Amino acid sequence: MTLQAYRNDLLQFLGLEAKNQAELNEVDHLTIRRYLAWLKAGGYSRRSIARKLSATRSFLFFLQKEGVVESGKWSAVNRPKIEKTLPRFLYRHEVVALLEAPDERTTLGFRDRTLLELIYASGLRVSELVNLKLSSLQLEERLVKVLGKGSKERLVPVGTVAAGLIKEYLEKVRPVLAAKNKESRVYEELFLNKWGAPLSDRGVRYIFRKYIQQVSHKDGISPHSLRHSFATHLLEGGADLRVVQEMLGHVSISTTQVYTHITRERLSEVYHSAFPRK
Repeated sequence: MTLQAYRNDLLQFLGLEAKNQAELNEVDHLTIRRYLAWLKAGGYSRRSIARKLSATRSFLFFLQKEGVVESGKWSAVNRPKIEKTLPRFLYRHEVVALLEAPDERTTLGFRDRTLLELIYASGLRVSELVNLKLSSLQLEERLVKVLGKGSKERLVPVGTVAAGLIKEYLEKVRPVLAAKNKESRVYEELFLNKWGAPLSDRGVRYIFRKYIQQVSHKDGISPHSLRHSFATHLLEGGADLRVVQEMLGHVSISTTQVYTHITRERLSEVYHSAFPRK
């Protein structure tokens, strides 16, 4: 959850239910239930409601700890059950089409091909990709040092194709982009935008959307779908679940296990499409 999302959720709750300290002290389980009912009536999904409740409870617990509010009469309200949805991913031929969409003959096209290949080859989150530094690369060993959630570092393998693209990008493309920085600043980030500054999270999402629209009509596909595809294809190929967990940087194995459901769904789909006696 981003800080902006937290802020918006808290402002929404405070604007509706607790505009001052006196009203905050009066917040109880009925207040929270009324707020949740209002959200449900407003058409918010269970996932959004659960997020807003989590933000509100955390805020109230903090105020209680700081002595701003007196009691935790609101703490008895449980989170709504969240419907389980399988992560969206791309089939292998769809990934190939996406990776081949950028025009490698251009500076930005080569950069785009390289970053898309790296996301897929290593299962990186967008935030991890934009925070990669030149010092993060260990290309001889085909490894990348990634700073994940909770500032936890992990080493992730890089495929031969991705490693080759990164090497060529560093030699021929990145210097061209770096030279376009008008302030002549030297950046350590691996990927730069067309002005020679570090590529942002929003920039990566724009790049992904540009190419995915050329090759796929699926709804809800995002850069994170490449991460999902990375994990799904590894498990389809027989990779150990614990190894995939380590590469993705998941704290809990249960988070990684969702991809086993995807592979079972894929097996069922292939069976029903190929078996003659339907």
